[in-house]
Amino acid sequence: MTRSGGRLVVDQLAVHGVDVAFGVPGESYIAILDALVDSPIRYVTCRHEVGAATMAEAYGKLTGRPGVCMVTRGPGATHASCAVHTAYQDSTPLLLLIGQVARGALEREAFQEIDYRRMFGPLAKWVAQVDHAERIPELVARAFAVATSGRPGPVVLALPEDVLAEPADVRDAAPYVATQGHPGDDDLQRMRDLLQSAERPLVVVGGQPWSTAAHATLGAWCVVSGLPVAAAWRCQDYVDNTLPAYVGHLGLGPDPRLAARLADADVLLVVGARLGDVETGGYQRLAVPSTPATLIHVHPGPEELGRVYQPELPILAGGPQFADALRHVEPLEPSRWRAWAEEARADYLDNLRHVPREAAVDLGDVMAHLRERLPDDAILCSGAGNFTVWAHRFYEFRRYRTQLAPISGAMGYGLPAAVAASVVHPDRPAVCIAGDGDFLMTAQELATAVQYELPVVVLVVDNGMYGTIRMHQELNFPGRISGTDLRNPDFVALARAFGAHGERVERTDELPDALDRALGAGVPAVLHLITDPDAITPRQTLGELRERAVRST
Repeated sequence: MTRSGGRLVVDQLAVHGVDVAFGVPGESYIAILDALVDSPIRYVTCRHEVGAATMAEAYGKLTGRPGVCMVTRGPGATHASCAVHTAYQDSTPLLLLIGQVARGALEREAFQEIDYRRMFGPLAKWVAQVDHAERIPELVARAFAVATSGRPGPVVLALPEDVLAEPADVRDAAPYVATQGHPGDDDLQRMRDLLQSAERPLVVVGGQPWSTAAHATLGAWCVVSGLPVAAAWRCQDYVDNTLPAYVGHLGLGPDPRLAARLADADVLLVVGARLGDVETGGYQRLAVPSTPATLIHVHPGPEELGRVYQPELPILAGGPQFADALRHVEPLEPSRWRAWAEEARADYLDNLRHVPREAAVDLGDVMAHLRERLPDDAILCSGAGNFTVWAHRFYEFRRYRTQLAPISGAMGYGLPAAVAASVVHPDRPAVCIAGDGDFLMTAQELATAVQYELPVVVLVVDNGMYGTIRMHQELNFPGRISGTDLRNPDFVALARAFGAHGERVERTDELPDALDRALGAGVPAVLHLITDPDAITPRQTLGELRERAVRST
């Protein structure tokens, strides 16, 4: 059957199970837009390419399948690059399709021309340009396989506009099959022996791929074996936080007692996580390249095993494949480390308790209310900024894929992620926690949420500044403020202008009723929380940080 290149692209997406694509339309891929008219694939029109690509990245996290984003050449591609970087650092399957100038204009710096192989080379697992329509089924199938196999990640395909118009008589590819390693019996036996010899074991779980079944299986095995489990940076939903085995989050600003346990452990089982600079405190809590602890490192990417830390036992396996194999491994006898594990759990529960501060809006109380009010399947989304520390410390995640947050630290992530969550799971609450600076980077996607009637709820934490940078200024240049003050709009009026529900919250006791109204509004909602700029972390104020910095100079 002879089809245009644009039709071939859309047909291949359908073959590989794509049900939704996010994008900003552009003339460079207008043939794809035309083919979507007759396709079952839903196209979600966004207001900025970084929002569209972030939604696709969040879709990849939520489903384990590549999220698909379509953007035009030049500015469209450069705008989307932020989310490609996030997908790479977060190990998220993503397919970015970029319209490209016609083949006859290449290498002339034509209008909006970019060499995408060079641009995206360091940011993606694979970058290619499709120069002949008959190769579209082959290269799209390869893109899906690469994005999902081993350590998942982003793939970029450039599509010259004349290729999309070109007819080709070619068959569809077969649906892609992701490839993951599995642990061997010898690996599992040695892992068990090493763990059984421990006195201070610690399990750290994170990375991709992961699954609901892995969430349940690994958690249950660690409970029976008495093993304490910590979550890697922004992977708190990988284990039910209410399990007696769960001991906390190795993110930014962790409980110092948990950070010390990572350094003091004598056997470390790291499943899926890379053990990056966040978990290790800038590679200071664990010596490089040989950790003080016996390291068992399970990871789906062979290039990651031994990349920074040299494991005593490297196991090449995907997280779900490793967890499935655990079902056949005899649990451990935990008497040697029972006290160690119980103390770690007690420390976590102690860290979960909030000490109220003298503030009109206390974010610790806000997070405690969300923890009690939201159902287990609510999806909590956040971007980057000091406001996230409260969410990471005081919220409990009970089910897998209820946390969407960028390991890459990208600001503006939360709202597009919540929109994607509402597209994928329209029956589940999608709640975004955003700072004032963070929110305004992608606030235009409120229009997307309104257009598609997606009832996301956004809590804008407004302290009138780029708080993380201000914190570092006070630590390094106390009292010398430069570039971090913000003059914000009326976020309630802004929300209402988009057609969303909006309310201002000036005291903590106003939040419960306001949140109920937001969740029941049936439209997107924004709650504008006025917070004290001095309350920079749950542990210290800006004033206290400044005084400490002054004393140390």
